[in-house]
Amino acid sequence: MNRSGTGLIVFGAVLGVAGAVMAFAITVHTHGFNINTAGWILLVVGIIVLLIGIAISVTGSRRSSTTVENVQNTPTGQERVETQRDWGAP
Repeated sequence: MNRSGTGLIVFGAVLGVAGAVMAFAITVHTHGFNINTAGWILLVVGIIVLLIGIAISVTGSRRSSTTVENVQNTPTGQERVETQRDWGAP
């Protein structure tokens, strides 16, 4: 897996866990602020961020490149040939 989406995956997991704890494990009755609703919001946002991080990791890992360097002796000296191949989306 590519490291480009790892931070988003971890952040989404942390948001999701915090949201699940607030939504399911805490029972507090307050006026003007519902902690269970805030937990549900964090849970949904955490899942969305987690999915975005996974998508970035999957699409980012499809790209690769290979560089081959070859030095050849010629009658007039040496010749350096470099070949680069790219696979995947730019």
